[in-house]
Amino acid sequence: MTAETQTNAAADPAAKSMDDIMALCKRRGFIYPASEIYGGINGFWDYGPLGAQLKKNLKDAWWRDTVLCPPDGPDGKPVSIVGLDTSIIQNPKVWQASGHVAGFNDPMVDDKETKQRFRADHLFGLFFLERDENESFKSSDDRLTALIQTGALLPKATVVAGSAEEAFEVVRANIKKIFRDAQILHSDVHIGASRADFQYIDKNGRYHIGDIKQIDEGVLRTAAINIPSPATQRTGTLTEPRAFNLMFPTVVGATGDPELDKAYLRPETAQGIFINYKNVLDTTRVRVPFGVAQMGKAFRNEVTPRNYTFRSREFEQMEIEFFCHPSTTREWYAFWRDQRLAWWRSLGLTGANLHLREHDRDELAHYAKTGAGTSDIEYRFPFTAPGFGELEGVADRSDFDLRQHAEHSGAKLEYFDQERNERYMPHVVEPSAGADRGVLALICEAYTPDPSRPSKVYMKFHPRVAPVKAAVFPLVNKDGMPEVGERLYKDLRARFGAVEFDPKQSIGKRYARMDEAGCPYCFTIDAETLSDQTVTVRHRDTQQQERVALAAVPAWLGERIL
Repeated sequence: MTAETQTNAAADPAAKSMDDIMALCKRRGFIYPASEIYGGINGFWDYGPLGAQLKKNLKDAWWRDTVLCPPDGPDGKPVSIVGLDTSIIQNPKVWQASGHVAGFNDPMVDDKETKQRFRADHLFGLFFLERDENESFKSSDDRLTALIQTGALLPKATVVAGSAEEAFEVVRANIKKIFRDAQILHSDVHIGASRADFQYIDKNGRYHIGDIKQIDEGVLRTAAINIPSPATQRTGTLTEPRAFNLMFPTVVGATGDPELDKAYLRPETAQGIFINYKNVLDTTRVRVPFGVAQMGKAFRNEVTPRNYTFRSREFEQMEIEFFCHPSTTREWYAFWRDQRLAWWRSLGLTGANLHLREHDRDELAHYAKTGAGTSDIEYRFPFTAPGFGELEGVADRSDFDLRQHAEHSGAKLEYFDQERNERYMPHVVEPSAGADRGVLALICEAYTPDPSRPSKVYMKFHPRVAPVKAAVFPLVNKDGMPEVGERLYKDLRARFGAVEFDPKQSIGKRYARMDEAGCPYCFTIDAETLSDQTVTVRHRDTQQQERVALAAVPAWLGERIL
């Protein structure tokens, strides 16, 4: 593989196999299936030694750059942000006030035969139309679109996906199986680089054009029995859509009454910040504008968890609720939108794989309808390519949450600004990132195939988040080299934490292990070290080596990883 080819493979997620990435994550201890020895549990994942450290490094970087050393604001002054850590289980009234009890629902459909459940808004259909040989391709396509929109044409097969782009990739990867299960007899199938280029010829030589579209919920309600199930591609088994609340209920208290003592695992960390907003004001010196940051677990009973850790039922959030005067909301919204995009880029998610997408008005959540807007920072994962998946959202929540909690609790949550001599309810700008999705994006970005290496792949993590910062290798496990190496290892470990010491096997195998772990620098103690007090440094990305003074190694490493 040439350097140019290697660079292209590293930059293009579509050129990376998600199966290969998942296999490396399991083999090297980044991510394991939860409860694996009992057959696993859908939508839950465990982080192994390397994954746990990678995730901790990501969260530590976020906390440092958000709470401990926040950026300067649009006025050139340091932004004021404090941290919080709130309970996973809150008074159930919190979720009534926030609207989660009544409105945190997704429409779902059930497959009565397989007992599988799917989100109605994640069902995409493969629609086909026999093309008249005297009709132009554009006319056929216009007729196909019109029939789909009016509900006059039903899908021949269905798939589960989060977007049309993802659905297209699912179809392209599984087209033969989908056609076989749907009993679509054909002599030729062609699916090109876009949804518009989708066609097949049936066994009688008739030419069909197709498209992949989200199935309208109204069509599902009126014609569910005639729509194929994505589980089997057979009709007659899907139910009509019905509301499904995504919160996990639990029982709190000694009586164990499922209704009287009902509580919920939090579906988001944000509400814990809103209900403590007044406590923060009363116990600290912060004044509007200021932010409250929190990292923590959240739980959503996703109907169709999929795409590895991207959509799971237990996940971790990194959120800021930034309180500001209503007149400055747009300024702060633009500030946080740009800052958060720049932060992800600083960790190595660069180039065309990362972009910012502004929501259309019809996409906005109820709390953002009248605000400055909502933007998603999106990453092109291998399973979404050429499309993108959400990594972080930046939203203007206006004063919706504070007003809801003030109304339901009776607490006075208005802010009195002495300088303005004004009492008002602050507006809130919320940058909300997924820690698990962040880890997955870092893994996908770092995964770099390289057939020239013994490992055939290396993980090109940014040194700041790399789970192993450095490794120390005695060239041979004798002649005093292990003793020198162990002293260096202890010194580096005390300063940088995640450092490994490995005195066994060939140096090539040790380099290969560190390549797969994403360790940026390996220090080898050899015979020359004993004579001139220098060590060999091997660079992960280039495999180049250089000599560095043994005593200078800590400072040399610190300049490159901190």
